[in-house]
Amino acid sequence: MATPHDANEHLPHALLNRPVRDIASGREGVLMAVVHEDVGCGRWQEIAYIRPARGGRETTTAVANIEATA
Repeated sequence: MATPHDANEHLPHALLNRPVRDIASGREGVLMAVVHEDVGCGRWQEIAYIRPARGGRETTTAVANIEATA
């Protein structure tokens, strides 16, 4: 199976390094990265990496699930 040329590369996003909320889980933190990743079965999706404001393990969600917070 072919891999897209931009696989696993960091993508630009307007909310990088800003506070965001994952609307799917309600978790909040800082958007650290957006990456084009293989999510299985040959499907590719833009994944957002969110780090909790006080540090800790980053969580992931689909980019469509993030929104800016105050």
